[in-house]
Formats: sequence, C-alpha cells, structure tokens
Amino acid sequence: MINEILKDAEERMGKAVASVESAFKKIRTGRAHPSILDSVKVNYYGSETPLSQVANITVEDARTLGVSPWENNLVPEIEKAIMKSDLGLNPATNGNLIRIPMPALTEETRKNYFKQAKNEAENGRIAIRNIRRDANGSLKDLLKEKEISEDDDRRGQDQVQKITDKYVALVEERLAAKEKDLMEI
Repeated sequence: MINEILKDAEERMGKAVASVESAFKKIRTGRAHPSILDSVKVNYYGSETPLSQVANITVEDARTLGVSPWENNLVPEIEKAIMKSDLGLNPATNGNLIRIPMPALTEETRKNYFKQAKNEAENGRIAIRNIRRDANGSLKDLLKEKEISEDDDRRGQDQVQKITDKYVALVEERLAAKEKDLMEI
C-alpha cells in the first residue's frame, strides 16, 4: 500500500519536473535552438499540426534558425504561424527556405525572461508540494482505516518528504541552468 502511494507520488513529481523543463524550453535565450519552435502549430490541410511535422528545422548559425517545409505551398502558412506565435520572432523567406533570426536579448528582456522562468519554477514547486499533500493524505486515510500503524505512517511521510526534497532540488537545478543560459551574453 505505502509503496504504491510513494511510487505514484514519485511518478507525478517527475511529470511536474518535466512540465517545468518544457516551459523553460519556450523561454528563449539569445541562441538559436529548434525547440524554441516546439509550440508553433501550422494549419496543414485544415488541422493544426506541429511545425516539426511539416518542415525540417535546422540551426544555421548561433543566432539563426532555418525552416525548410516539405511542401512548397506551406511556406506562407509556416511564416504566418511563426508570426502569430508569441515568441517575438520575424521570419524572412528566401525562396523555399524560411530564416528566423534570433533578436539579441537586452538586459531588460533577460530579466523579464528570468522572472518568467522563476514563475514557472515556482509553479513546479507548488505542484510538487500538492502531490506531497495528496500522498500524505492517502497515508492518513490508511491510518484512519487502521490498515497501517502510526510508525508506518511516520515512515511513509518521511519517505514522501525525501522524494519531495529530491524533486524540488531538481527544479532548482533546472532553474539555475536556465538563469545561467539567460544571463550569458
């Protein structure tokens, strides 16, 4: 019983950390990276399709992404989708190739992106603490139903706290890496 609760809590906390990582990928740094365009969806024959499924995304140099659509008629659609995304990017078309220059980050935009990263990290920590609360609640329910002893409950809560500390530390680690990335000129 307790092992199932711990396993579930650990799995859910892992997903919370993955969610934070995914949110961090959307916060762009000054360097070009294909994952910046992960959230861009293109209208492909009437359905919203991820850009990576209709085009090849490459890094041309440190500050430029290249997007080559698999079908020539998609060039204007892809351009429109990139402009509509809230990434602040301005694509430039050169025949069938779309070049996306990464604007240099000013000190102010770096600080704003770091604030955004801190908010995402805090949301992740909150999610992890909520999962801890759920796991501890499940342990208390087992104690009330006399399915486990008070000692088992205490040990279970200690294990839940250790798991929580481990995943909060992972979020902190990811935030520190993102801050280093953002503040690098």
